[in-house]
Amino acid sequence: MNGMEINIHYFRLINDLGKEYPALNPVSFYVAEYTVFILALSALVYWFTRKHENRIMVVCATFTFVIAELFGKVAGSLHANNQPFAELANVNQLVQKAVDNSFPSDHTILFFSFCMTYWLFRKTTGPLWMLLAVCVGLSRILVGVHYPADVIVGALISIGSALAVYIIVPRLSFVHTLLAFYEKGEQAILPTKSKTRDF
Repeated sequence: MNGMEINIHYFRLINDLGKEYPALNPVSFYVAEYTVFILALSALVYWFTRKHENRIMVVCATFTFVIAELFGKVAGSLHANNQPFAELANVNQLVQKAVDNSFPSDHTILFFSFCMTYWLFRKTTGPLWMLLAVCVGLSRILVGVHYPADVIVGALISIGSALAVYIIVPRLSFVHTLLAFYEKGEQAILPTKSKTRDF
């Protein structure tokens, strides 16, 4: 089998699970469409803990996503394929989506950018975030909007970007300077409660 045939073969193996086990469909739909709100909430919660390390982590995750998206656009210009539901018959399509280039998967890039960064900064809870990213990637295949290759390439781009950002960005003085400037303004608007001693 050539590359495209392998891609289609594994797409069928995963996507057809929804036909064999219909109970998977609502779960796949929820994970594919709504876990993005969990990711957004996680970034907000980490940010507003007002801990410096957490904020550097969110900054790195954001940098990673931007860089990975740029690499994703380059990859998309080198190779293109439409969504499986637009190219194949009898796809278990659970999400309505405009037909365009689905390579690589933007959802996968987003989740792996943040979840891989979380793992690098938080070794204990990081694997759970990566498990979420993997589930999102699989769900995009289960709902019929991406091929396995779309997901795999998106994940690899994000993982590579996250590793590079993790090594470089926390060492950049201007990042800490900008963050300190922001925190000074935040403290002026939303001062933290100072602890008082009981005498």
